[in-house]
Amino acid sequence: MRIAMIGGGYVGLVSGACFAEFGVDVTVVEVDAAKLTALQAGEMPIYEPGLEDLVRNNAGAGRLHFSGDLAASVAGRDAVFIAVGTPTRRGDGHADLTYVYAAAEQVARALTGPTVVVTKSTVPVGTGRRIATILHDARPELAVPVASNPEFLREGSAIADFLRPDRVVIGTESDTARDVLRALYRPLYLIDSPILFMGLEAAELTKYAANSFLAMKVTFINEMADLCERVGADVHDVARGIGLDGRIGRKFLHPGPGFGGSCFPKDTLALVRIAQDAGAPTRLIEATVAVNEARKAGMARRVTEAAGGSVRGRRVAVLGLTFKPETDDMRESAAIPIVSRLIEDGATVRAYDPQGMVQSRPLLPSEVTYCADAMEAVAGADILLLLTEWNEFRALAPAKLRAAMRGDVVVDLRNIYDPAAMRAAGFRYHSVGRGG
Repeated sequence: MRIAMIGGGYVGLVSGACFAEFGVDVTVVEVDAAKLTALQAGEMPIYEPGLEDLVRNNAGAGRLHFSGDLAASVAGRDAVFIAVGTPTRRGDGHADLTYVYAAAEQVARALTGPTVVVTKSTVPVGTGRRIATILHDARPELAVPVASNPEFLREGSAIADFLRPDRVVIGTESDTARDVLRALYRPLYLIDSPILFMGLEAAELTKYAANSFLAMKVTFINEMADLCERVGADVHDVARGIGLDGRIGRKFLHPGPGFGGSCFPKDTLALVRIAQDAGAPTRLIEATVAVNEARKAGMARRVTEAAGGSVRGRRVAVLGLTFKPETDDMRESAAIPIVSRLIEDGATVRAYDPQGMVQSRPLLPSEVTYCADAMEAVAGADILLLLTEWNEFRALAPAKLRAAMRGDVVVDLRNIYDPAAMRAAGFRYHSVGRGG
């Protein structure tokens, strides 16, 4: 089978490479000239474990191609996937569908015969219907089936999520689209991955509902962490106690400074707007958005309080800048408001992240000093602030950290260190939700 993937960003690149791994002939269309040149040279525009090897192997095998020519890439394909960005629209919180609709119009003009057009981008309910109208108006002589196939890829685990998914969601009313997508995902039938067929609207909503539910779960455990601190309980005990309930589950019950990234903030806000427009407000998600924003904004106060009420003139070592480990993504990272506030309050910040320092430079104040490794950031610090739980930070011995630092304050917003070990090393150790 032959497909085209419109968009060489995170979703398009990972999905295209994984379809190629299935044996499909894939052309990824990227209009950004610099990004296209890098992809053709085997250079990844994003950090995702295993992606570089996957792309190199499939490109070398002749199954994965990169092109800036949309018309040539679309011609004669069994399916065309639209995987362009849907950022939050400035001013109202809705998903901006400018790129999606522009791609649909370009695809319509380029089609040489009946082809299934699939939205891979996260799009609001009703987008598939609008794309169908665009395609019909541009090419009324062609029967162009439309489908929604939302992605459920976790950054840092995206390849495994695609190749061994919990489920694949496909929304369409077309038998042709079902047959084509069933054939594309045939390797997953062999490992018994559920392939769920449903209507367009249901598929579009499923993506938002899934991410919003997980974001709500994260926000819930963060609020429980605050309560644990007040009553002297350990939030990890609480998380285990509820997570072993099969109706709740253990995942996404890890307290921290608030969720970020490319999906949860954008998708929760978009679902709020979709629901409001439909006259069915989602009060739980509205609260989730508000609580999470307040949490990230208020995290710098924890550092200030741990430092005795002021960080002015103090040197703060920040370990971790990306919103989560195993990615270079800085979008909506808690590091942005926290580091910015610390600098506003007079702190000197020295930071290190294994993958995110290039991406962080335009987002963080220019006063931040970036270090070559964790110990360079820690050297001479008055305060150590742990923001992202990269595995290499877990391996730092408390005694080694204490010897390198000038001060003795550690604020661990990911709870990666053992409180007893940190205190035994001479630290005044502060974590999240461990009030015992």
